[in-house]
Amino acid sequence: MLNTTFTKDYTKSGGNIGIIEINGVILSSKKIIEDMKIFADQEAIKAIIIRIDSPGGGIGPSQEIYREIMKIRTKKKIIASMGSVAASGGYYVASATDGIVANPGTITGSIGVIMEYANIMEIAKKIGISPVVIKSGKYKDMGSPLRELKDTEKKIFQNLVNELHLQFVNDVAKARKIDIPTMKTLADGRIYTGEKAFNLKLIDRLGNLDDAVRWAGEIANIKGELNPVYPKEDKITFIKKLANTLFKNINISGTISDNLRYIIN
Repeated sequence: MLNTTFTKDYTKSGGNIGIIEINGVILSSKKIIEDMKIFADQEAIKAIIIRIDSPGGGIGPSQEIYREIMKIRTKKKIIASMGSVAASGGYYVASATDGIVANPGTITGSIGVIMEYANIMEIAKKIGISPVVIKSGKYKDMGSPLRELKDTEKKIFQNLVNELHLQFVNDVAKARKIDIPTMKTLADGRIYTGEKAFNLKLIDRLGNLDDAVRWAGEIANIKGELNPVYPKEDKITFIKKLANTLFKNINISGTISDNLRYIIN
């Protein structure tokens, strides 16, 4: 099955618009950035579309993708197309493009940072667990689930979240050409429909992926037929996609190891 033509060539010859998908929680930027660079270096590809269906994810990967888009858009047009959800880190990524297209019912926004952890101190006491901690500094075990968070530690964490949130706000305001005070009023973590986001100028057009392809063709001055193509995939990637399709209705989820993230809550 893995040697069928379906899995050999995910791309087709003669393509002039590259489509890169960001699906699910953003945990890594590596493959996405690699695909962007490949399309950016191909002369035949005149524009790139970032198709986003993600609630957000890790801060680092989101910022890395944002930065790469900002670099590539200096030489090629990049459009974001939002699917069902493009919120938090998903919106962060989209904001870096030349334009954003979303469905009226797309869930977007959620501009903010969240940090959370579970305190299991009482459970540990009941089963007789007594933590022993040897540390190099008084804040080294800050956020341990086996003890209460001190007021000074809460303040440190809150300052960290505030700093990261300001980075988010500044980057989105810069990319979207919205003044920072206005962006701050929109960036309180709330979510918006695509229609509401359009009215607030958080996105540029209402439409689907096909509309995004046509718009990309217009701004890239592509004459003639528009031929969107996807990056070529290896067999392992295909197996992962096949598994996701087979089990998409089963509640199987991994643990997100990062405590801090840009993700819809």
